[in-house]
Amino acid sequence: MSGPPRPLQRPPLGTARPALRRWLWTGSLSLLFLLTGTMFAAGLDAELGAATALVGLAAAVLPLFIVLPAVLWLDRFESEPTSYLVSIFLWGACVATAGALLLNTSTMFLIAQVAGGDAAREVTAVVVAPVVEELLKGLGVLLVLLLRRREFDGVVDGIVYAATCAAGFAFAENVLYLGRGYTEYGATGLAVVLVTRGVFAPFAHPMFTACFGVGLGIAATRSRGAVRFIAPVVGLLLAMFLHGLWNATALVGADGAVTLYLLLQVPMFVVAGIFAAWARRREGRIIAQELTEYAARGWFAPPEVTMIGSIALRRQARRWAAQTGGPGNGRTMRAFQDEATELAFLRQRLRRGTAPPDAQATELALLHDIAALRARIYAPATGALAPRR
Repeated sequence: MSGPPRPLQRPPLGTARPALRRWLWTGSLSLLFLLTGTMFAAGLDAELGAATALVGLAAAVLPLFIVLPAVLWLDRFESEPTSYLVSIFLWGACVATAGALLLNTSTMFLIAQVAGGDAAREVTAVVVAPVVEELLKGLGVLLVLLLRRREFDGVVDGIVYAATCAAGFAFAENVLYLGRGYTEYGATGLAVVLVTRGVFAPFAHPMFTACFGVGLGIAATRSRGAVRFIAPVVGLLLAMFLHGLWNATALVGADGAVTLYLLLQVPMFVVAGIFAAWARRREGRIIAQELTEYAARGWFAPPEVTMIGSIALRRQARRWAAQTGGPGNGRTMRAFQDEATELAFLRQRLRRGTAPPDAQATELALLHDIAALRARIYAPATGALAPRR
């Protein structure tokens, strides 16, 4: 047998007419985003005016340069499809925001008829808004799990999708708050709101919704048992509680809010960050553990398994491949790493009984793709080990 193995064609996903279903799904989502985005924009125009809304929009982009890189840093082992991340961001920015604006405003109006305006604002901020907003954001993440199960492998994926959705929600919400600050106090008010929401608390919404994402991630790794249903419920309730607690700090005055921020909210951010970093390292260990079985059967060399389970070693391997065979070889190494990661998570789902019906055919196709990629990677290297068959 000569030459590298030819990659196999992946088994088709889904049933008949996949292209039609894909276009219908894309069109429906696009229409939903357009309608809800237009609804929210109309609300901004009615309250702020177009010019002020544009000022708020420009300023609201800045916190995204803090939040989104952090989310992408977490999503390094198995990068989620860009189209999915864009869609879940738009869900948060358009669907969840427009729905929350409608429901929060309507509820506050009803409460005001009974308890007065001040009480209505406080109850809405502390009780109603956390429930409504976390339900709407969480619904987007749940839809990813239910409709795109192949891209939802565990806790890290849950955090990534939840944080991205919440980043979209916070972005749209910031447009409103920044616009209000600019309307009431000019540039000074805009700067104060930007510092408060964009510098001191850019991860507030992502942290809340990530609790539900963790619960869904735990559920995604279970095929049966009570934990599969309890974990998302607990995560959602925790998200609502933390959100309500956060909103309540705004009612205690400036001095009290600063004290609570330092004593309560900063530790919350630190714990959330430590947990996210731990989850990412755990993902690397899972990848290495699952690939060890394939290494024992000759599909991987042990150093390759170690490399694929480490972000730093992956980066070094891509540099080596690029230096050996040019930029294209570096991209081939990245594809090799991505395919191996997908294989590891597929093996995990097979072991846990959560894999799709075509998992074994997909596993075989992945193994042949990986063998072909390895042959291409090592071909330019003089004296490199022959690719495994």
